Amino acid sequence: MQEKVSSLSIKHWSDDDKPREKLFNKGKSVLSDAELIAILIGSGNRDESAVELSKRILASVNHNLNELGKLSIKQLTQFKGIGDAKAISIIAALEIGKRRGGEEARTIVKITSSKIGFNIMQPILGELPHEEFWIIYLNNANTVLHKRQLSKGGITGTLVDVRLVMKQALEYGAVALILVHNHPSGTLRPSQADKQITQKLKLAGESLDIKVLDHLIITEKDYFSFADESIL
Repeated sequence: MQEKVSSLSIKHWSDDDKPREKLFNKGKSVLSDAELIAILIGSGNRDESAVELSKRILASVNHNLNELGKLSIKQLTQFKGIGDAKAISIIAALEIGKRRGGEEARTIVKITSSKIGFNIMQPILGELPHEEFWIIYLNNANTVLHKRQLSKGGITGTLVDVRLVMKQALEYGAVALILVHNHPSGTLRPSQADKQITQKLKLAGESLDIKVLDHLIITEKDYFSFADESIL
C-alpha cells in the first residue's frame, strides 16, 4: 500500500509563488487572504502547506474575515498545525485591522449623512455581542465634539438616563445629538422601546435648544436611520 505523500512545502515553491517573496517583489495587494494568513502562521502541518491550511481555515468561515476575527484561540487550535502562538498571531493581526478601520473612521469629524455616522460607529459597535447605547455630541456645524458610551447592557437592551445625556451635552457645548445603539441580533427594525427613548430625548432636548438629529441602529454590516425613515 502506497504511503500518503505530504503536500509540497512552501520552501520548495518558486519565489513567485512563495507568499513572503511575492509580497516583497509584487506588493501586498496581489496576495490572497490565504497567502496573507500563511505569512502570519509561517508553516502548515505534515499534510498541508501554510497556504493550504489557511485556505481550510478560511473555508470554515465562508471566507469571511469578519467571522474569522470572531474565532477564539480554542476554536483556531482545532485545526491541525495551529497552536496557541499561531492562533494568537491570527487574532492579533485581525484586531489590528479592525482598529485601523476605527482610526480611519475617527478622521471623519463632520457628520452630514447617516452613512457617515454609521462609518464612525460601526467599528465600535458592529461586532459586539451585547447592546451599547452611545451619544454623538455635535456643534452647530455638525462637527463631532465628543462620542460617549451612555450605557452597556445584555443581548436585548440597555438603560438610558435622559438627564445624564442632557447634562453631558451642556458640558460639551453641544447643540445637536445623534443617538446610536447596536442590535447584536442583526435585526434593523426599531423596537417600541427604541422609539420611546428617542422621543424622550427629543422632547428633553427641545427645552434646552438641543436637537436630536438622528437615531442609528447599528449591526455588523448595515444600519437603520430614524431620520432617513422620517420617524424621528
